[in-house]
Amino acid sequence: MSSRTVIRGGLVITASDEIHADVLIEDGRIAALAASGTPAAEAFGAGQVIDATGKYVIPGGVDGHTHMQMPFGGTTAADTFETGTRAAAWGGTTTIVDFAIQSVGGTLREGLDAWHAKAEGNCAIDYAFHMIVSDVNQETLKEMDLLVEEGVTSFKQFMAYPGVFYSDDGQILRAMQRAAENGGLIMMHAENGIAIDVLVEQALARGETDPRYHGEVRKALLEAEATHRAIRLAQVAGAPLYVVHVSAQEAVAELARARDAGLNVFGETCPQYLFLSTDNLAEPDFEGAKYVCSTPLRPREHQAALWQGLRTNDLQVVSTDHCPFCFTGQKELGRGDFSKIPNGLPGVENRMDLLHQAVVDGHISRRRWIEIACATPARMFGLYPKKGTITPGADADVVIYDPHAEQVMSAETHHMNVDYSAYEGRRTTGRVETVLSRGELVIDQREYTGRAGHGAFTPRTTCQYLN
Repeated sequence: MSSRTVIRGGLVITASDEIHADVLIEDGRIAALAASGTPAAEAFGAGQVIDATGKYVIPGGVDGHTHMQMPFGGTTAADTFETGTRAAAWGGTTTIVDFAIQSVGGTLREGLDAWHAKAEGNCAIDYAFHMIVSDVNQETLKEMDLLVEEGVTSFKQFMAYPGVFYSDDGQILRAMQRAAENGGLIMMHAENGIAIDVLVEQALARGETDPRYHGEVRKALLEAEATHRAIRLAQVAGAPLYVVHVSAQEAVAELARARDAGLNVFGETCPQYLFLSTDNLAEPDFEGAKYVCSTPLRPREHQAALWQGLRTNDLQVVSTDHCPFCFTGQKELGRGDFSKIPNGLPGVENRMDLLHQAVVDGHISRRRWIEIACATPARMFGLYPKKGTITPGADADVVIYDPHAEQVMSAETHHMNVDYSAYEGRRTTGRVETVLSRGELVIDQREYTGRAGHGAFTPRTTCQYLN
């Protein structure tokens, strides 16, 4: 492919602008934009031309929350870095931020090195890492400083999963204090795992073993309580806080209160909470197991608060928490005991299309679509303006998007390495047509032309979204 490409005739949409413009790409970066049909656009001259007439030209999506090849609950997420990043590209996402995991008793370095080994040479698109901190001690705290220096600038902690990832309030406070000093961002899985474990034990003792009870024991109030506690701990530490996969309206209310008080507190939700509900968890014949994730799906009435939070910017980002487990052989580990169902849903391929459907349905505007799926995750995680926008100097991560194409989501046609779709049979309007990653065609007119190893590790600066 030549080092010069011109995308002509499309509507360029970023978080801040919509303009009919031609886009010049040189040597993997955006070189210039010029209004379509003007002498400046004509001067872009020769090279490979992509006709985007009647289409949107948008930045590649930035998915700030994925779990490729993640070990969990006695099994491992079904997507490898190769299959998962290929599926992401099919869905218009050109950067993922995955989670390296520190094992209890191990170091951050060992965890990060293990994830580098999984990803290197295998990714179709660019990738970065957050670090899951499972074992806070003096050595871990020192290591946090070193990771920030090398571009791993966010650290996830868990108020859930006692005995696995769980950190107590003292460990959380220490990590937050360190982040306040080194510029790192603490990401929080906010659920009261100690209380949830009591409710799980009681439910199983009553013979309540079906998947729907997963949602009933992980109560919205326990998500809200943990969210409130995380906010207060961050306030004490003087650190910014990013709460992952917010699902409950009560948790949104906690975030809104904190933001109204001027705190650097941020929230992410995911497509499953916007489009699915406890109705899915209650599907008969163990089908509900397909929808087991944590935080859990909520009753449908919570969706309105999530959409409102996205419109008012009390929620800033939509990521997927992509963590797929096949129904056959993996989700089935929890037959007869919902607590043994591996937690996680596939979704990295569906996010951009589902959020475009939200534009069609009137929930959000086109620019807000790009803001929550591309620009803000790039700013939140120190990747902007290299990623998340179309502007001179940015990486040429560009998607040609057909806003009129119709599709039916299905496991038959998706590219994720999982045997079901969480959105099986859902009709959506809008579809990815062509994807470039750093100027190279990864999807060309609905044909995969990418390759494992094109995707590069991308070091990040610290959070660019602070008040």
